[in-house]
Amino acid sequence: MVLVTGATGILGRVIVLDLLKQGKTVRAAKRPTSDLEEVRRSFRFYTEDADIWFNQILWQNVDFDDSDSIASALDRVTEVFHCAGKVSFHPDDRRAMYDTNIRGTRNLLYACEHTDVTKFCFISSTAVLDGVDEQGEVTEDSNYNPKVNHSPYARSKHFSEMEVWRASAEGLNTVILNPGVIIGSGNWQASSGVLFSSLAKYPYAMSGSTSYADVRDVAKIAIKLMDQNVFGERYIVVSSTEPLLNVANHVREKLKLSPARLLPNAALKLGYGANLLFGWLFPQLRMLNKVNMETVTAHHVVSNAKIRKELNYEFIPVYESLDFHLNNYISDHNLL
Repeated sequence: MVLVTGATGILGRVIVLDLLKQGKTVRAAKRPTSDLEEVRRSFRFYTEDADIWFNQILWQNVDFDDSDSIASALDRVTEVFHCAGKVSFHPDDRRAMYDTNIRGTRNLLYACEHTDVTKFCFISSTAVLDGVDEQGEVTEDSNYNPKVNHSPYARSKHFSEMEVWRASAEGLNTVILNPGVIIGSGNWQASSGVLFSSLAKYPYAMSGSTSYADVRDVAKIAIKLMDQNVFGERYIVVSSTEPLLNVANHVREKLKLSPARLLPNAALKLGYGANLLFGWLFPQLRMLNKVNMETVTAHHVVSNAKIRKELNYEFIPVYESLDFHLNNYISDHNLL
């Protein structure tokens, strides 16, 4: 049996579906408040037999602060895909991210001891990677630099990775994936699922670039690595690095909206100043902090060479991925 945490998330649901297609029994962790009907609807974007596959999922409420709850979820489980996590770049969410991402991962790994679990896949992020190689690219060797300012999200993922490496050193077979922004369908109100609504709402873009990966690629790679028993490694999972303005304009053109305007760095500096002066009064201004500003104005090419070589893998091109999932977004919202 396989346990998938974060199974209602944009990635977790696709991993669940792909595992079911392999004939595996899947227990899917969720919260009591999770919207399972939304997950069911989204399956139709990935398969013609959505209801058939969905009805095979063994859903279970799991509280990662409750050892008995975790132990129950791990009963008879041999493989774990740990996709659960909180994603936010608002500093006010720091405590929630530390609790969910670090403590939740630690509790799950400790609970795996003395169970049947032999394989553990952890979904991290490219946000933990610092520095570039001689070619000017971010690679798996771009290790987290504690002397550099990081977002609370990046810190939470880094220390979550440390828990995974500890478990690996103690004998658990683990593999870590570091995806960029995951482009997927469903879960439109959370995490990277807000990509299309945000690009439609705000008619401007920052001057930087970021790396993207299709959710189908991330799911396939995670499962392939586990099936092929590739452990003790981390892999960047991205299709390519693209300018934020190009992505915004691609989406807005498909939605028949006006082109996005490039937001000058000077405007961001003004926003940063406003944050320093009035952030205590207006919480939304706290997003305009130094770390976030550096993130949306940076141009770091992220390399996928290691995973392409390991699995001889070819990624779905970013703009093809955007078109596929944007069409699903349009269909789901009865747009155009």
